[in-house]
Amino acid sequence: MGGERQGTGGRRGLWIGGAVAVVALGAGGWALTASGDPAPRTGPLTAAEIRGAADGFLDAWADGDAERAADRTDDVPAAAKALRDYRERGHLTPVHLTAGTPKGARVPFAVRARFSYEGGRAPVSYDSGLTVVRRAGDGEPVVAWRPAVLHPRLVDGARFEARETTPARVDALDRAGRRLDTRTFPSLAHVVDGLRGHGGSAGGRPGVELRTAPGGQVLASVPEGAPGRVRTTIDARVQKAAEREVALRSDASLVVVKPSTGEILAVAGSGAKGADTALRGRLAPGSTMKMITASLLLEKKLAAPDRPHPCPKNASYGGWTFHNVDDFDIVGGTFRSSFAASCNTAFITQAGKISDDALSRQARDVFGIGERWSAGVDVFAGAVPVEHAASKAASMIGQGEVRMNPLTMASVISTARTGQFRQPYLVAPDVGHRTPVTAHRPLDATAHAQLRDLLHTTATSGSASGSMAGLTGDIGAKTGSAEVIGQKKPNGWFAAWHGDMAAAAVMRRGGRGGESSGPLVAAVLKSAQ
Repeated sequence: MGGERQGTGGRRGLWIGGAVAVVALGAGGWALTASGDPAPRTGPLTAAEIRGAADGFLDAWADGDAERAADRTDDVPAAAKALRDYRERGHLTPVHLTAGTPKGARVPFAVRARFSYEGGRAPVSYDSGLTVVRRAGDGEPVVAWRPAVLHPRLVDGARFEARETTPARVDALDRAGRRLDTRTFPSLAHVVDGLRGHGGSAGGRPGVELRTAPGGQVLASVPEGAPGRVRTTIDARVQKAAEREVALRSDASLVVVKPSTGEILAVAGSGAKGADTALRGRLAPGSTMKMITASLLLEKKLAAPDRPHPCPKNASYGGWTFHNVDDFDIVGGTFRSSFAASCNTAFITQAGKISDDALSRQARDVFGIGERWSAGVDVFAGAVPVEHAASKAASMIGQGEVRMNPLTMASVISTARTGQFRQPYLVAPDVGHRTPVTAHRPLDATAHAQLRDLLHTTATSGSASGSMAGLTGDIGAKTGSAEVIGQKKPNGWFAAWHGDMAAAAVMRRGGRGGESSGPLVAAVLKSAQ
């Protein structure tokens, strides 16, 4: 006995003239019955029988032939299933099976196998053993089947279980293919973590292990996978400027988007959750919401830039009274002057002229808000729920239950600039075969031209003009302040574009958006000039 099997083996037999010849074997041999059929083998197992049974089983197993190996046991169905599980559940392939010296009917053997799962590979070595018995009925020498023959840990109902232990790591690359180091760009730490889901499709390998279940005894482990390389849309130059600016401010979050494509050029935030707020925050956007509301009023001909439009100090709707900041009013003003000054009551006075679901549909159908964006990382795509009475009026000015973040507001002002929603994304859609969201329809052409004009006025001579000073040409902007219960100062919002670059930011407890987030957004836009 003794020898190494490496994918070879086979049954052995002696055939004469198409019939099995009966050979006298002495003890344990065959004898002819009266009918001419061989009688069952009996008696103690001979050394040759033990060697032959063990060799036949080990040869077939080494060849990967589960059925042939199972035929060499006394429980063919159970053995066949276990041998298939060895390969399919355990992801094990025997490489070398080396039989030792038998001790009676017990034959020890050593196994060297290969564990291969999710791209991870590890050698597996262990000792096992088998016992040869006579099969009931014909006395043929076969292996007494026990799962522990395949692995000594397979006892008491245990089975193989291969699993991932750690997700595939990723090396995030910028749009030019250069690695984004989170020490240089600390705001991107959350983003890189969110890219792990692409590790496998980008060539990365997870950490894996093989263990028994139940019990959890680890049989093989590849704890460290290999990183995948995921190219993002991040522009390192813009990201550097965004990181610098948010670091100068407390609790600020910012996103920069390319309006013509939807590519996210930068994500930054100060504080522990700054960057997370930028993509997944759920905050009332204040008056930056008026971009969506204005688009609705313009499309419905309830307003036009240079048509007279009321802006009283306060206005009531649904039992609530709404005020402008410092109770200002505009006597004899137009919608342009009201929009540029961010007059709340200019919008509240129109609440009774739109249906309860009109604002929600406008946000979804034209601006893509509330849809399930496939950005390459987890993002919150905003919410503008259907509201009634006073709550509907509050939604029109970005209060109530409206929820946004810098990403959604950067997208809103991008749509206001181009007239067509393009879903923001951080990883190209072909990575992971994702399908970006498309809006149900573009913004009406006339309303688009009017909204863009209003935002340009706001940037050049309205509430955003102080921050936007120094930026010329194709620009537009909107300020916002969102009241929060329990906060002394509102959250300050600001959204703007300059050419084919748009940005939005929020500073919690920052006060008026034009004075808090405005300089932040403008500084980043200027850095890209």
